[in-house]
This record gives sequence, structure tokens and C-alpha cells, in this order.
Amino acid sequence: MFSPPNPQKMSSSQEDEFSIANRKHEMDIDESQTLPTKAPRAPSLATRISSASRKFIHEKILRESALPPSKDGRHVVLRATHGTTLIDERSGQPFINNSIRTSRYTALNFVPKQLFFQFSRVGNFYFLCVGIPQMIPGLSTTGNYTTILPLLFFVFVTMGKEGYDDYRRHRLDLIENTDIAMVLKRSDGGPANRKKPELHLPFKKNKVRNERPLRVVDEEYDGYRWTPTEWSDIAVGDVVRLERDEPVPADMILLHSENDENLAYIETMALDGETNLKSKDVSSVIKKCDSIKGILSSEIEVVSEDPNPDLYNFEAKVTSNGETMPLNISNVVYRGSVLRNTPHAIGLVINTGEECKIRRNANQHPKAKKPAMESVANKIVVMLAFYVIILSVGVSMGYLMWQKDTERHSWYLKDARVKFYEIIIAYIIQFNNVIPLSLYVSLEIVKVGQMLLMNSDIGMYDPESDTPAKCNTNTILENLGQVGYIFTDKTGTLTENVMKFRKLSIAGTSWLHETDLPVDEENKFNARQSLQMARMSMGENPNMASLNLPTLEVSPEHPVDAESDTDTVPAAISGPKAISVAVPRTSISANRPSMTAPRVSITANRPSISANRPSMSGRRSSSHWRSTGRPDHVQPDVTSDDLLEYIRLKPHSLFARKAKQYILAMALCHTCLPEMRDGELTYQASSPDELALVTAASEMGYAVVSRTSQSVTLRVTNDDQEELQTYEILDVIEFSSVRKRMSIVVRFPDGRIAVICKGADSTILPRLKMANVAMHAANEVRKSADMEHEMLRRSLHEPPVNLRKSLTLKRNRVAEIAESSRQDANGARSRSFEANRVGMHSRGGEAKPRLSLAVRSSSMDVPDHPRSPIFGAMQLPEKFSFLEDASVYDEMATFTRCFKHLDDFATEGLRTLLYAQRFITEADYKTWKAVYHDATTSLVDRQALIEAAGELIEQNLDLVGASAIEDKLQKGVPETIEKLRRAHIKIWMLTGDKRETAINIAHSACVIKPGSDLFILDVSKGSLSDQLHNVAEDIQAESAHSVVVIDGQTLSVVEQSPELSAQFYAVMPRVDSVICCRASPAQKALLVTTVRSQLKQLKGDLKHHGLTLAIGDGANDLAMISASHVGVGISGKEGLQAARVADFAIAQFRFLQRLLLLHGRWNYSRASKFTVSTFWKEMFFYLPTALYQRYNGYTGTSLYEYASLTVFNTLFTSLCCICMGIWDQDLSEDTLLAMPELYSYGQRNKGLNQIKFLRWMLLGACEGAIAFYGVWAGYGRWIVEGDNNLYAMGSMSFTVGVLWVNWKLIIFETHYKPWFVLAAFFITTAGWWAWLAILSLVYSRSAAIYNVRDGLWDRYGSDVSWWATLFATLGMLGIFEFSLKIAKRKLLGIPRVAAWTVTPPWKSFSEQERARRRREEEEDEHGRGTPEGEWRLEIWQEMEQDAVIRKMLKKMARDPWVEEEEEADELGDILEEEEEDRDVSARLA
Repeated sequence: MFSPPNPQKMSSSQEDEFSIANRKHEMDIDESQTLPTKAPRAPSLATRISSASRKFIHEKILRESALPPSKDGRHVVLRATHGTTLIDERSGQPFINNSIRTSRYTALNFVPKQLFFQFSRVGNFYFLCVGIPQMIPGLSTTGNYTTILPLLFFVFVTMGKEGYDDYRRHRLDLIENTDIAMVLKRSDGGPANRKKPELHLPFKKNKVRNERPLRVVDEEYDGYRWTPTEWSDIAVGDVVRLERDEPVPADMILLHSENDENLAYIETMALDGETNLKSKDVSSVIKKCDSIKGILSSEIEVVSEDPNPDLYNFEAKVTSNGETMPLNISNVVYRGSVLRNTPHAIGLVINTGEECKIRRNANQHPKAKKPAMESVANKIVVMLAFYVIILSVGVSMGYLMWQKDTERHSWYLKDARVKFYEIIIAYIIQFNNVIPLSLYVSLEIVKVGQMLLMNSDIGMYDPESDTPAKCNTNTILENLGQVGYIFTDKTGTLTENVMKFRKLSIAGTSWLHETDLPVDEENKFNARQSLQMARMSMGENPNMASLNLPTLEVSPEHPVDAESDTDTVPAAISGPKAISVAVPRTSISANRPSMTAPRVSITANRPSISANRPSMSGRRSSSHWRSTGRPDHVQPDVTSDDLLEYIRLKPHSLFARKAKQYILAMALCHTCLPEMRDGELTYQASSPDELALVTAASEMGYAVVSRTSQSVTLRVTNDDQEELQTYEILDVIEFSSVRKRMSIVVRFPDGRIAVICKGADSTILPRLKMANVAMHAANEVRKSADMEHEMLRRSLHEPPVNLRKSLTLKRNRVAEIAESSRQDANGARSRSFEANRVGMHSRGGEAKPRLSLAVRSSSMDVPDHPRSPIFGAMQLPEKFSFLEDASVYDEMATFTRCFKHLDDFATEGLRTLLYAQRFITEADYKTWKAVYHDATTSLVDRQALIEAAGELIEQNLDLVGASAIEDKLQKGVPETIEKLRRAHIKIWMLTGDKRETAINIAHSACVIKPGSDLFILDVSKGSLSDQLHNVAEDIQAESAHSVVVIDGQTLSVVEQSPELSAQFYAVMPRVDSVICCRASPAQKALLVTTVRSQLKQLKGDLKHHGLTLAIGDGANDLAMISASHVGVGISGKEGLQAARVADFAIAQFRFLQRLLLLHGRWNYSRASKFTVSTFWKEMFFYLPTALYQRYNGYTGTSLYEYASLTVFNTLFTSLCCICMGIWDQDLSEDTLLAMPELYSYGQRNKGLNQIKFLRWMLLGACEGAIAFYGVWAGYGRWIVEGDNNLYAMGSMSFTVGVLWVNWKLIIFETHYKPWFVLAAFFITTAGWWAWLAILSLVYSRSAAIYNVRDGLWDRYGSDVSWWATLFATLGMLGIFEFSLKIAKRKLLGIPRVAAWTVTPPWKSFSEQERARRRREEEEDEHGRGTPEGEWRLEIWQEMEQDAVIRKMLKKMARDPWVEEEEEADELGDILEEEEEDRDVSARLA
């Protein structure tokens, strides 16, 4: 028994050794060694209560009970021949229909579910408890229905909005349910063709239907034909016919496939995320089902397992014509799959609707989501409820004291005693507005406004798919500002699912393949030079602009990348070469580089640079394609076009023969089938990787034009001549997850037999003829790669730069440069053209070193002896000089360079393959063929025997070359992930693809950094507990950036053990990124759910690390999207399924940074400030009423007049809160996008927490006391002695409340004040005075305590003391608020008072503040990179006032791809102008 190893901490060169494919999915795990024997802990009391209540509700009330398992499986027969509806023995009812529902409610359960949901909210329940006793006559002093009616109105409006949102989901469900499939039915209206009756109601809308065109099948037998049928009408037992590229409508057993050997190729990307096609075959006992007659004559019965979510196992048996055979996963096709590369297929439906595998993996009944901020608001409501009770009890006790001292001695109050419980209830009703119902009403308005702003953001609009961002659930908008974990799918979410052949390595030389890139490099370079000159002619200083001169970096945004094969990389570039790659090549000569002389462009308006173009023999700098995973890598300066040119110039040289051998291997070793579509040659491939390889071979002159099971025909193009070559296919040894390679045995046209093998380097290396030499070279390269990785790891440990200090230094440097540029502007303009000419001349000369493979090592120089055997008679262009070196053909050097290329390819995120080949004799082949034939026909251990036979022939191979395939990422994915990482968001990539592919994409997308520590958890490598323990130790000890990789099988073992699960989820929050491969949809959802629940238990630094967000594009992502706090669907080309279920829909992954860093941050800040300000204004406004009770004998008399009190929140304090909640921007867009670290404001609950709430409440209480006693001292005391009318004093107190609330919230607290926000302030202020004037006119004269008639005109309005007291009280409030702000700024070290002061805040810190900041830098526990104090909101608000820093932030916030698009537009304009110049030159010539 071996000792369990530590989890491997690997560099990129070692990753391929740890493939999940090195074991079978069905391997048995010794649980006595893997799983702990300790019994799981008993569930908690709360868990048991919750489970029991859920069981009671579903089984007793809703009559929903789980179905028992069937006795021996579900029996399914052909419904067409059976003639009746099939019955599910578990329920005794017909099998469920095929409709699916992703909406949350039905017409029956919407009202009860929503009522329960609404009144489970603490605020609504509180108002319900207040509103019911308020309706009892005689208890309320504020009316009987002032609480319950607004509450019911708000609840019903919210329910209506939720119902409308769910109705939209229902309409989207109809699109899928009304899709059409061809089902075998009677055409004469028999039982198998009977339709469901439909209700025709006058108000019922027409069904939403899928617009996919129908395919008519003209076949009929005995009254049966293929009938178009809606998916929802398909039933268990139906026979369905699928055409090519049609989706599968239900889980089906395959009956027939119109393909060789009855195989059907299925795309399962929507189920498991895998891009490779899976081959499905028909059971050998099912025969003659290719026609209706054959189907009807077959007696077929299928006994299958009960519906379950397991995507990777299937158990069933089929009986046909008395013969029985087992069925497995290769015989079943699941709903959500797509038929590919197969003309048509026929299947028998066994599972429908919600019982299909894809729906069993989905969250079928998602709950309505609540904002995370609501939990804080609920605690606040509970605190305020206790405050209301305590306040009510306090004033009620005051009433008892007043009763004892005053009431019993007052004859006029005889028999007026009020019961104690009545006075308490009355006060509770009076003070219930301290918890304002307007908070919830206004918050809904605010969220609608935020939703409209988000939906209209042009920055999240994708013009390619014409898709804007869309909010489906506006109740959780503020959750976008608190995300700490992102769970992302890979295929279709991070990638475009488009594979492109990108690089090749032949004989130790690396070449770039970029025929798919649209702009040739010569035109690009010339256009850049013209753009450079145009910019300089307009006076731009070279120090301030990115100059595209011949240096290593063409521009800061577009560095010149080259492939580095040694430790040293020359820091120079060479001249471009004219290569047209816009059109895919069909021949070598048709697209070879142009050898014509450069043209001279003449124009009167601007100088031309055409005359100074470098010659075509100059080396070309590849600055077009660059690696997203390693942008620091320098890319090869020769391309596949150069390779073809060399082959054309020296076709018989040794290197040319090796190159042709490599291209031929690409064209032969595959399983692709060519076909003609619309006059173009296309290929059917089982995987996009093979399609990319075959397409690349075709572009390089070896096009596969025909392939059968016996032969493959190539069209070889050479020197404008096309030749058809036919190769006989003798045998194909298929790729498998265990072998990790594929081989083909072919007979060449000259009769030679060759074995061509391609696969992972870990499987090819041991099978090479010079395996020992190759393994030694690979180890040397690996050691070098490990050293490089260690250096990169150490670089991650370097102290991060203080970003605010960096901005300050940049600001000073920019100021110096700006001053210098102003002084030298005239000189720069006069010298710009000559300087550019000199730069271009130096490009073609020898003064500037060129990036060349010839200088990569000393052994690759051009041979000194012309008589060298490899030195041809023809003088080659200089760019090919490195190919004439003898070391190119040295085996050891070739191995070393090839493996270095492989390592570089892998770290760049490219998929790598090695090609190897050997020739065998006819006798050897016949001997092996006998062994292979026995293996393929064996009935026992067939797969193992085939693999053993393959081992016999896959030996003593010669290395042919290596390939690198790019899985193209969506635009802006690496930059977005880097910004999200800077925002302290952890990225978890969950995919169903294999481990190597997931790791490659993680490199490309920058989920894995070049210096990251990679830990692989693998159950087959030993004890998972020990592996997790070692991971935790390494992370705690030395890891700067850690990534854990785990596969679905290992995760399932973790899930089965409570101890392992607890250990796993204790370690994962401290990991920077997690990659989970081979994960099923259910496992994805379980990961999200578990992490979400674990967040509540985190403590210390991890306690406030944010919420979970899941993003995906397919049906396999629905479960995790529903399980997360925030669900985001990619709604571009194929994202309808995820977009209709998700809370938010965007077209591209890159829009996630705007969604979170900008709108999320704004919405969280707005919602939190709106909430605390609403509570503050209620505390401030209603406290004077409580203080006034002392002076009215605690009788409950209100200080405010009833009509004004009713509209206080609606008319006079709503706009100030709503404007703040919708439009406020505490920081600008540029600042938030340039500094993602500011996103931690929401993650750490800085906007709304109990401490901040108590601060605001204390502030409201202090200001409320100042307002009341200011009014009382200045006016109320004297008026009460002379007049018993309360209206004047109450009106003054009300006016102070309205004016101060609007002034504070709009002028002091709202940071962003556009004209309409300021207009809201003036409208509210003017509206209040207009209200007072209207009240003075409409009220009648009375002797009541509120004598309103003519009050503004004849009473207090003409009293100077009233106005003096009003302004004096407002002045005291202003001084108090201003003093607090000054004190706060002093504490923050910002002695500035006015925002427009020009002194920068970082220039005047006190000594104590500087010492505190130094301590923060030394004791930064959060790994933020910059002390937490540096991210204080007030400091960055001050920094935004500086114009220079604002300009720098704007530049930093720009997305690189936006700059590329703008530059591409400029380059396009210049190219058009140059084309016009050429036309003019041609006409003049």
C-alpha cells in the first residue's frame, strides 16, 4: 500500500501529467481507504423542523408526494403500435407530458406563495401587526386605515410586478414547448394522433411559437406518417425522427441512424459543457427501423431505469422480436443534445418533460430571491420596533405620572381616564411611522429607475448580436455590488467555442499560423506609421502618445509578442512582410508573399511612407496575434505563409521534407468527413480540435476532399498545380480517455505503410524511437520552466504598489511632460516628419537589431561554409537563414526546442498535440493486423485488448512536430477577470470539459497566472484529507496566488463524506481560484449552494467576502444560476435558455465588469444611502412629536396637522430620497472602472451596517432635538402662553423638517447633482410653501387646536418672530452638520472643507495620520495590496476633483478592446486613403 503523495504544486510544464482521463469513470473506490469510517453527524434541530414543515406543506396541503420507485423499471413500448396512452406504474397515471417550466409560479400557487413570501418580510409583517389593531375604533389617533390600505396596495403592486416577471419567463418557456418535431402518428386521426383539447378564450393570446422551419418527410405506410408535433405534445413511447442539426426534444433510445455502422454523432455541450461530439450507436437487436414499415413491424419493448439526474450512467434493456440486450449510455440520447454530422436519426421516447436528465439536473422550483441588504434592514426594523415599544412605554409611563400629579386634581378631566393598554397601543400606532412604509414603496420606485438606467447602458450593448443588457429581477440590484465569488461556465461563457490552429513546431522551429486574422502586417505597419505621422502633425508630443516606431513595443496597448525559445529574447522587431491572409488559401502559390517592388505613393496633401517600406526579404514582426495568458511572450516572427514560401523555394531540402511530412500527418490522422455545402468544401468533425487541424492542413495546401472507411483523398497544391493523392486507410485506433492518443495506419500511393500517431506529449514521448533522449530533453526543459515559474511566483510576493501614491507621482510626471511639450510644441511639429523618415530607414537597415530565430542560440547562425550539404544553390531571403543551420537537424536540439515550444504553448493557454510517425513493412503489418482483428472481435475485455494491440504498433516512432490550437476567448475576458480579481472577487470555473482543456482555458483567461501555485486534488492519488491538509499548509505558508483543480469524481467523494466536505469548504475560501472539471450540472449547483451556505459561517477576514454570482449560457448552467445569490445569463447567440432564467442577461462576459464594478457598486451605494437616509428622516421628523408629549400631558396629541402629516413622505420628502437612490454617483464611472479595489465597499458592508445605522439614528435624534427645542425656545413657549392654537408652532416644526431633510439629503449627501436633482430640491421647497398657501385657503375657520384658515397670510405668516425662529433653527442645524463634517475630515487627515479647494489631500496629512498609514501598510491583513484606509470613499471623492488625476483615471478606465476598435477604424481610413493613392499613381503611370 503506497503512502499518499502531497497534492502536486505544478508549473505549466507538468500539468499534462495529471489528467483526469488517466482513469475510467466507472473505477471502483475503496471506501475503507478513501472515506472516513466516522458516522455522519445528526442533523440539527432547525434542519429537522424545516424538513418536517416542508414535508407537511408538500404532502398534506399541496398533495405533492415523492413517487415510489418502480418494481423493475419503466416499461416503454412503441406507442404507435400499442395504440393507447402508456401508464406510469409509480403513480397509476399517464406519464407526464413533455412541457417544461422554468417559471417560478403557476396560476394556482402564485397567490399563496406570494402572500407567504411578502409577509415573511419583516417590514411587511410589522406593518400588518400595526395595521390590524389600528382598524379597531377608538384606539388610533391617526386614522383607522392609514397603515393597512397603503400596505395592501404596496403588497399587491409588488405581487403584480413579480407576476409580470414570471409571465415573461412563462412566455419564453412556450418558445421551447411549442418547438416542432417529427413524430410517427396516424394520419387518419387514430388514438396515437389525438390532440389535447384547447380552451378558446376571448382574452387568450396566441401561442408563442418557435420560428424554425419545418422539414417535410414524404413517407407514409398503412396510414402512418411523420407528423409535425409540438414538443409539449410528445409522449413516452412516441417515435421521433431527427434531422441534422435539430435539437433532441426528449430522452430517447436510438432506433436508427442514417450513418455508417448505425452511428449518430451528438453534441452534448448544453448538458455537460463538452465540445467534442459523442458517438451513439443502435443496439444490435434493433433492426430494420430505417422506415415506417420496419418500425411498425418491430416488436420493441424497453425497460429503463427510473428518472434520475445521473448524466454519465444509464441502465436499461431492450427486447426486440424476442431477443433481449442491455442498453447503456452509448444507446441513449438526452434532451438538450443536438444531432450533428448525421443526415437523420430515429429514436424512441423514454423520458419526457421534467423527468428528462437535463431537467432533473436543473433547479426545477427556484425560490424568489431576496436582496442580501434586506437581512441588515430586517435587523434595523427589529431594533426600531423595540425602540417604538420602549418609546411608547416611556411616554405611557409619563401619562401615568401626569395622571397622578395633574389629571386627578383637574375637575374638568373627571371620568376621562384612559386604560394603560389603550394608551400604549395608541402610542405604538402614532409612532409606527418611525419604521416608514414609504421606505418599501419608494425603494420599489428606486429599483425600477435603477433597472431602466442599467438596461439603457450603451456600454453593455453588443452591436454584433444586437443585444443590450437586461434585468429580469430588479429586487436584487444591490446584490451586484456585494459579489465575492463568481462561478462561471467555460464553453460559450468565457470562450466562443471556436478552435483555431495557431502555432506549429517543426524540427525545433516555431511558426505562427494566422490565416484567420483579417489584416496583413505590411498594410498594418504602414497604416500605423501614417497614423503616427498624422498624430505628430497635429502637435501631439511623442512623450504623451504611444508612438508606433520600430521598437519592441509598438504601443502600450498592443505589445509586440514573439515566441521565446531560450532564456534571452532580443528586444527588437524587424520589418513587415506583405502577406495577404484575408482569403483562405487553396493553393501554395496563389497566396504566397508578393515579390514585387514597393510602390511609390504620391499625394499632394500628406507625405507618403510607401517609398520607405522595407523590402520583402526583411523579417516580419508579428504584432497582430498575442497570447492572452502570457502577453509577455514574444511571438514567432515567421508564419505558415513563410513556411509555404520556403517549401516552394527549396522543395527537396531536408527541412522542407519534414514540413511536408508534418502537414501530411495533419491531413491524414483524423476522423473528419469532407462534404460540399453551397459549393464550398466543409468538414464534419467529432471535435472542434480536429476541425481546426484539418482546416489548417487545407489552408497549407493539403485539402481532404474525400474520405471513406477505406481511403482518404487529398488535393495537394504545389506551384499552381493541383494533384489528387489517395491514401488507403488500413486501420484506425480511436482516441480514448485512457490512451490519450489516436493512430491511423495508411498505405501511401507508393505502397509504403505508415503509422501516424497524435496525442498528448506524455503519451507520445515514451513511444519515440529516441525516447531516452526525448525524455532527457523534456526534463531539462521542465527544470528550466520550473525555475521560470519560481521567479514568477516570487514576483507575485513583491510588495504591491500603493495605487494612490502611484497616481500622485504620475500626476507630477504628467505635469512636467505637459510643460515640456508646451515649450517644444513648435519644434516637434517641424521635426516630426523627418524623425519618422529616419525611424523607417533604420528599420530596413542593420543599425536596428531584428527579432530573428537565428539569434536565439549560438548554434543557429548561418553556416560559414557555402559547400555545406544543407546550403542550397539558390540564395534564400534573409528571413530563412536560420533554417540553413545544421543544428536544426540535430535530434537533441530539436527535442529541446520542441518541448520548450510545447511548454510555452501550454502557458499561453493553447491546446497542444504531438505528431509522430513510423514506416512498417508489409509483414510486420500483417502480423499486427491479426492481433488487432482478434481484439476488435473479442466479446470479453474488447477495449483493453484494443489498447494492448495499439501499444504493439505505436512504438519506435519518429517525432514529426507539435501543434497548438487556440480555443478563442470572447473579447475582453482576460482583462475582465483581472479587474474582477483586483476587486477581491474569487473566480471559480466550473466546466464539464476535461482537465487539460480547463487548465488551458484558465491560462488563456488569466484565471491561472504565470506564477500561480497550481494544486490538483485527485482521489486516485491517495488520501484526500492529506491532500487538503497539504494545500492548506502551502497556501498559509508561501502562496501568493493559488489555484485548486478538482474533478467531478473527486468532488463526489468529497460530497459523500461530511468530514471531507467540511475540510474542503474550510480550505477553499482561502484559495484565489478554483477550477472544477468534469462537473455535472447538479454538482455545479451543489458547489454554489454549499459555498453560499458556508459564507454565513465564515469569520475573521473572510467574514465579509461577498455574495455568490453564477454566470453561464446553456441549459447545464440553469441550476447553478438559480442557486446563487445573483444569476447572470449570457444572452448572445446561443444564450436564450440561461437568459430567461437568470436575474440579469448580458451578451458577453466582458460586460460583467460594468455590471458589477459600476452598476453594482452604484446600486449598492444608492440603496444603502437611501435606506439609512429614510430611517434618519423619520427619526428626525417624529422625535419632536415625542418630545412635545411632555407639554400636552402625554395625551397623544400630534404636533403636526393631519393633512400635512399624511403627505409628508409622499410629496415633500420623497424626491430627495428617490433622486439619491436612482441617480447618485458617489464616485465617477472612470474612477470605479480604473480602480476595481473600490468595489470592496459593498463586499464589506460599508454602506449599510448596524454601526452606520446607529450613527445616523444618533444624528437624527440630535438634530430632531435641536429642531424641537429651537422651535420651542424661539416661538412655541411664548405662543402657547398666549394662544391655544397649535398650528403655528406645528407648521414651523413641519417646515423645519421639510427644508432640512431636503437640504441635507440633496445638498450635503448627494454627491452627483445634475440639473434635474437640483430641480427636485427647488420643486419640493416651492411645493411646500404652495401647500401651506393652499391649506390656508381651503380650510374653514374652527376652534380646533389646528386653526389652519389664513394661517400663512394673517397669523404666523406675518409674525417676524416666526420667520426669525425658523431661520435660526435651520442655521443651528447647518452649523451642527458642518461641524460634524469638519471633525470627520480631521479624523481622516483631510483638512479641506470645501470640495473645490485646490490643495491635494495627500500633501497635508498630519504626523499621526502618516504614522497610522504606515502601520496599515505594514499590518495589511487582507492582502488588498493597498491599505484599507487608502480606499476610503471621501479620499477618492477628493482626488476626483483634481483635473490631472481625473484625466489619468479616464485613461486607465478605457477598455483595451475599445482602443483597438478605435485604432482599427483609424487604420481602416488610412488604408482606404492609401488605396486611393495607388489608384492615382497607376493612372498617372
